[in-house]
Amino acid sequence: MNMLIYLIPVALLLGGLGLGAFLWSLRNGQYEDLDGAAWRVLDDDETPRA
Repeated sequence: MNMLIYLIPVALLLGGLGLGAFLWSLRNGQYEDLDGAAWRVLDDDETPRA
């Protein structure tokens, strides 16, 4: 039972860090172009680049 005194705050801290990382990624535009990567996989790209 004494272990819960340590585990509950650690779990809340890790959950808060995860939420903070998710909100940071939303603000920095990580989820703006969801279809772009899917179309880049299908692109042939046979023209040589300069």
